[in-house]
Amino acid sequence: MNYNVNINGIDVEATYSADAIKNVIEPLLMHLVEIRQQKGGRVLAMIAAPPGAGKSTLVSFLEYYAKALLPELTVQAIGMDGFHRRQEYLTSHETEVDGKMIPMVQIKGAPVTFDLGAFVTKIKEVLAGGTALWPTYDRHLHNPIEDAITVTGDIVILEGNYLLLDEEGWRDIHKMADYTIFLRGDEEVLRKRLVDRKEASGNSRDKAEAFVDFSDMRNVRLCLNHSLPADLELRLEDFP
Repeated sequence: MNYNVNINGIDVEATYSADAIKNVIEPLLMHLVEIRQQKGGRVLAMIAAPPGAGKSTLVSFLEYYAKALLPELTVQAIGMDGFHRRQEYLTSHETEVDGKMIPMVQIKGAPVTFDLGAFVTKIKEVLAGGTALWPTYDRHLHNPIEDAITVTGDIVILEGNYLLLDEEGWRDIHKMADYTIFLRGDEEVLRKRLVDRKEASGNSRDKAEAFVDFSDMRNVRLCLNHSLPADLELRLEDFP
């Protein structure tokens, strides 16, 4: 099935095979329905994955596909990218990398460049079960858009790089989820996807490669090597 969607200001064309839909998408959605039936209230699932794995597209597709599969329930996709600190903050604050102080903007996307406190607060609002407002991120504006989504779903699927990160401040986030998924991919495949995406947001190929190699690939390895176990682990190969 071909699926076209705009993710954070970038048009994305994805294809999900019949096998992927039958063996991954439908069973996952039906399992979340079972959890909701047992819980009797809003379900929060979390999908963690390294940058470039396609998790934003995947949760968007889950929301889309659920409309036909589960017409009696509302499945809603949200992401943690809206909790990037604003560009003006990142350009005016520094952090230490390899023993050297550098502007945060040079490693935008690293855990330290997110507003973790605001993120946790918003997750708790979603868990409360009522209506909650949620930010998104625009890759052309390079900034979050506050209160862009009104969360009302019966099943809410949250995606992000660090939802399973085994580091102080982050490692308790997964405990708020009713179900967790980790999407794993090969480093070289992820690098190519990230360079293509960075170029699509207005950078030259050389500039895109330089940023990805200095910043994004650190985050890829962090996610792949320092994430807690999930209830379900998927691989990019599961979506041929």
